[in-house]
Amino acid sequence: MSIRKQIAATLFFAAVIGSGVVNIARAGAREEGRLLTATEVLEEVQAMPDQQIPDALLSRAYGIAVIPDVTKVAFIFGGRHGNGVLVVRDKLNSPWSNPTFVSLTGGSWGFQAGAQSSDIVLVFTTKTGIEGIAGGKLTLGADASVATGPVGRQGSAATDMSFNAEIYSYARTRGLFGGIALDGSVISIDRSANSALYGKSGVTATEIFSGQSPAAPPTAQRFLERLAQATHTTVRGSPAPQADVPASSAAQPPAAAAPSTDAPRTYPLEQQKQ
Repeated sequence: MSIRKQIAATLFFAAVIGSGVVNIARAGAREEGRLLTATEVLEEVQAMPDQQIPDALLSRAYGIAVIPDVTKVAFIFGGRHGNGVLVVRDKLNSPWSNPTFVSLTGGSWGFQAGAQSSDIVLVFTTKTGIEGIAGGKLTLGADASVATGPVGRQGSAATDMSFNAEIYSYARTRGLFGGIALDGSVISIDRSANSALYGKSGVTATEIFSGQSPAAPPTAQRFLERLAQATHTTVRGSPAPQADVPASSAAQPPAAAAPSTDAPRTYPLEQQKQ
């Protein structure tokens, strides 16, 4: 091969590799944009006292999905599609996992026409639905029972009574927020989006949930912080909150213990409240 051909081949491969890097960077930026939008949805929903998701329900959540801008287009036949993020946890008081990207797709039938965009929030109250999604996809109403979620103060009272559904669904459309029927809709893992965000081809939802994936970008941390505030939990890796200590007492050295003739005593540690 001549030197000219070698140079041409080198430039060609460099251009291919360079375009691939640019595409990955663009893809990662797109997914970070989705995370930012999901964070805004979560903040705005929880800022509506009369319409927000009840704390009693959030405290029972094993998983929460936020899917912004779900578009529904219908003319007799209808279709719904959107992309968002899902986080899970093993125990009700444990920190949330890193987010994994999911897609929501569904259809409908009836006399309908027009287009509509909604922000969808799903609250999973059992581990069954989470395991189904991690395995690939989950059909709402078939693989896991789904119900329209209660909202506000009245919804909080109703939610305290029983948790009959495995998933509670919400939608915000034109400023209104409330439960929505999503029976038949399918939630599936968006593998290409996860690969773009975490910079690892073929990264699985199980790896992301278990913390075995590459580190998530700061936008993911911001989403987790807002979610921790809404569910009254800590962010993974953050130290446990410490009680406030007055500055005057912190600056003074501890006083020496007075001598005592009493026999030494031991005290059992108080069991941590679950």
